[in-house]
Amino acid sequence: MPQLSLNKATLHKESDKLRRYRQYLPSLELKRQKLVAERVKGHQQLEQTRLEIERCRQWIAQTLPMLANRDIELQEMVGVSEVQTAQENLVGLNLPVLKRVVLKHRHYSPYLKPHWVDPLVAQLGAMLELQCRYRIDLQRLQLLELAVKKVTQKVNLFDKVLIPKTQTNIRKIRIFLSDAERADVVRAKITKQLREEALG
Repeated sequence: MPQLSLNKATLHKESDKLRRYRQYLPSLELKRQKLVAERVKGHQQLEQTRLEIERCRQWIAQTLPMLANRDIELQEMVGVSEVQTAQENLVGLNLPVLKRVVLKHRHYSPYLKPHWVDPLVAQLGAMLELQCRYRIDLQRLQLLELAVKKVTQKVNLFDKVLIPKTQTNIRKIRIFLSDAERADVVRAKITKQLREEALG
């Protein structure tokens, strides 16, 4: 680490750094607060989606006990053909947003399948959409967690390291310059007194 120069130029530099740090810290803190608030919403959204998936499972289990019949071919009745997402910019962080889930349905004859296959297909489609939403919500939350961690580290760096260190440097330089100024005044008085004694 370079030695701190105890002079007015360094004092000016350190004062400028302190001013910049103090200007930057509130915006960092505001960014952290927004990210934390969005993270809370993300947790709530993820839990909401999880509950909806669970409700969907329970509905299928309670309403369609006939699914236990293995004689009826139900494989791949519904699938996901495309998941469309977009990006949302939140204080410089790009977060995924689910736009649309495109489902593909296997064609089947309503005359060859039992009547309960139609509501089952509808519920399976809803379940697939919810699972896609859950994955996007989870990805979004993970990005928010990482961003909160990084911005918190920056806030702590400024608040607990850079600002106190710069303040200490300024204090050291001011004390040194004040002592040097006092020493100059004392030397000037002694020189004046010696000159007067030599003349007088």
